[in-house]
Amino acid sequence: MKKLTCVLLTLSILFTACNSKAKQEATEKDGYEKAKESLEEKEKKNPVAFIKVTSKDKHNLIGQTVIKGTVNNNAKICVYKDVELELSFFSKTGVLLEKDVEKIYEVIEPGKSADFKTKYFAPKGTDSVGIKVLGAKVN
Repeated sequence: MKKLTCVLLTLSILFTACNSKAKQEATEKDGYEKAKESLEEKEKKNPVAFIKVTSKDKHNLIGQTVIKGTVNNNAKICVYKDVELELSFFSKTGVLLEKDVEKIYEVIEPGKSADFKTKYFAPKGTDSVGIKVLGAKVN
C-alpha cells in the first residue's frame, strides 16, 4: 500500500511539472506571436521609419546631374515596393532650388537593398542633392 501511494504521488508530481512546462512554452509562443504581429503593424503603418536611402551625385558631360543610390529595407517582417523619394536640389549657399519626386520600382525584402540610378537636368546653380523617403507600398 505504501509503495502504491509513493508511485501515485511521484507520477502526479511528474505530470504536474510536465503540464506546467507545456503551459509555459505555449504562453511564451503566444507572446512571441503577439510581439511579431505588433511589429508587423508598426512596419506597415510607417514604412518611412524602416527605409533608409544613401546616394552620391555628380555631373555628366552633357550637364545632367547623375544620382546613384541605394534604398535599404531595415524592417524585420515587411516587404516594401515602389519606394517614393523626394529629390531636393540645393545651391552652394543652401537655398532650395527645386524638388522632384522619383519612384524606385523594386521589391525590397526585409534586410535587403536595391540600387538605383537617375539623371536630371538640375536647375542652374545646383551644388548638392538631398534625398528623403516619402513612402512605399507594403507588398
